[in-house]
Amino acid sequence: MSFPLTTAQLQTLREQGFVVAREFVPAVQREALRALAQAQLDQAVAPVEYEADLAYPGAPASRNAEGGGTVRRLLDAYGRDPLFAAWATAPAVASSLHRYFGQAAVLSRAHHNCVMTKHPRFGSLTGWHRDIRYWSFDREDLVSTWLALGPETAHNGGLWLVPGSHRMTLPADRFDAAQFLREDLPENAALIATAVSPELAPGDVLFFHCRTLHAAGRNQSDRVKLSVVHTYHAVETHPLPNTRSASKPEVLLDPAT
Repeated sequence: MSFPLTTAQLQTLREQGFVVAREFVPAVQREALRALAQAQLDQAVAPVEYEADLAYPGAPASRNAEGGGTVRRLLDAYGRDPLFAAWATAPAVASSLHRYFGQAAVLSRAHHNCVMTKHPRFGSLTGWHRDIRYWSFDREDLVSTWLALGPETAHNGGLWLVPGSHRMTLPADRFDAAQFLREDLPENAALIATAVSPELAPGDVLFFHCRTLHAAGRNQSDRVKLSVVHTYHAVETHPLPNTRSASKPEVLLDPAT
C-alpha cells in the first residue's frame, strides 16, 4: 500500500522544488509496471517518440542511422493500459497533490504522460531546462511525478536538479532559443554547480515542480533505464485554449480516495 506525502515532504517540495518519496510504489505494482513497460518498449508499441526525432546530443543522426530505431518515450501512458492509468490516478498521488495544491488535482495527458527510457548507447543527454518552457497554462504551478522502475543514478542518466530554482526569476538572455539554460555563462555555471542528483531505487517517486531546473546525462550502464512520468495541476488551473496543453482531455483525480 502506498502512503501520501507527509507534511514535511510537502514542505520540502514547496521550498526545494522537488522531493523524493522512498518506496512510494509497492513492489508488486512496480514490477508489473516494469514488465508492461519493457514489453511495450520491445515491440515499440505506438505512439512512440524516437531519439532521432529530437536530435539532442548523443542521439542518432536520423531514423536511418545506426540506432535510429531507439525509442525515447512511450507516449500516452495513461491510455496504454489500465495498469498505467491506475498508477497515474493512484489514491496516494491524488491525496498528495490535493494537499499540495489545496484543491483537487488534474492529470494532464498533453505533457509527459509517458514511459521515459534512457538507452546505454543511443540515449541522448538533456540540457538544463524548466518544463514550463513549452507548456501553456494560466498558472505556472504544476507538479510532475517521476516513478523509477529500476535504479537511477548519475551513472545511468538519472536526473540532476537545482534546489530552489523554481522560485528564481531568470532573465531570458540566460537561456538559448530553445529555452535551455546557457552553460557558457559564468552565472549559469555557478547555478549548475549547486545541482544535486538524487539516487532513486525501484519504486521511489520524485515529485518536482514545473519551474525546477533539471537535466540528465547519458546512460553509461549496460541496461535501459525506465521511468513513468506524469504531470498534474490544480483543478482551478487551466490550459490555455488552442495550445498543445489543451490538446487532449484531462483526468480529474478523486481527492477522497
